[in-house]
Amino acid sequence: MTLQLPALDPATVTPRTASAYPEVFHPRVLPREKRALGDALGLTRFGVNLTTLHPGKESSLRHHHSHEDEMVFILEGEVVLRTDAGEQTLTAGMCAGFPAGSGDGHQLVNRSAHPARYLEIGSRDPADTVGYSDVDLACRKNAAGGWVFSRRDGRPY
Repeated sequence: MTLQLPALDPATVTPRTASAYPEVFHPRVLPREKRALGDALGLTRFGVNLTTLHPGKESSLRHHHSHEDEMVFILEGEVVLRTDAGEQTLTAGMCAGFPAGSGDGHQLVNRSAHPARYLEIGSRDPADTVGYSDVDLACRKNAAGGWVFSRRDGRPY
């Protein structure tokens, strides 16, 4: 059966397998697959990614947003949520939320032997900046809405 918008089969969305991070960080997060469901559905005020995180990989570098709220909902598998408070294991049916401006660096790590799948849901604020808790990296949006990475002192990466 072929669905028509506003309905969508996520399997029909081509996964994004690259990373916008500077290349030195790619081994930590790749391979990883993100299907931009929000974009495919024409959503502009918030984004939704269906992400597959492979064993031994990190969802992102541990980070926090200035203006964007984020939430993850685990669909399959098991991940370790790392925040400033420590680590917790999340399994299918569990979720976590990260309010904008909290300064609490967060990431998911797949320490299991099986892929994990989850939804990433986040607001889209053009004023957003991203801080990274454990590495010398910062990020802001450019005029086109893309991400620009630099070192914390502003030098290009």
